[in-house]
Amino acid sequence: MLGRLRVVAPRVTVVGLEIEPARVAAAKPYEREGLVFRHGGFEVPIPQRPVLVRAANVLRQYDEGEVAGVWERLCARLAPGGLLVEGTCDEIGRRHVWVALGPEGPRTVTFAARLGSLERPSDLAERLPKALIHRNVPGEPVHAFLRDFDRAWAAAAPYASYGARQRWIRAVRDLAGDWPVSDGPGRWRQGEVTVRWEALEPRT
Repeated sequence: MLGRLRVVAPRVTVVGLEIEPARVAAAKPYEREGLVFRHGGFEVPIPQRPVLVRAANVLRQYDEGEVAGVWERLCARLAPGGLLVEGTCDEIGRRHVWVALGPEGPRTVTFAARLGSLERPSDLAERLPKALIHRNVPGEPVHAFLRDFDRAWAAAAPYASYGARQRWIRAVRDLAGDWPVSDGPGRWRQGEVTVRWEALEPRT
């Protein structure tokens, strides 16, 4: 992560936070210039306000009702213009769904996959973040989105002969006719699609 971030921000520092002290101790030997590990949690105990907070697989064990409070707490620590990315991925990063939030709250939801591992887009349902995973039921927007994505994927089957990437791009292009997709082909080629939060927000 440090290497990739420094391509666009050469002076960035990455701080790894962990609530379990033994894991922090185990990580310490890997520290180097620009990379440090600290004990802590949602209070984000670092001197500066971070520009980016990435929380992956952190809220899985929490109740859905606790998510908004955690989001608010983390966003309160952000630097002006900062971003919180909170979501869930599989063990080796092939499938990931995350919510991007600013100080005002959630902005977008991104679905990402190594496309060769995907049978259909709704396979990503098991990686929905805590705010959405229990809402993948009829009558909820995220369920309708994944249903429509599967239909677009099925309709794009002829493109599979050109590879999973081309099939994904075609399916997302069709999906964007009915859903507020907020990114473009450059991200779709990476096996991603980002949708405005308001379109998938749980119904109360």
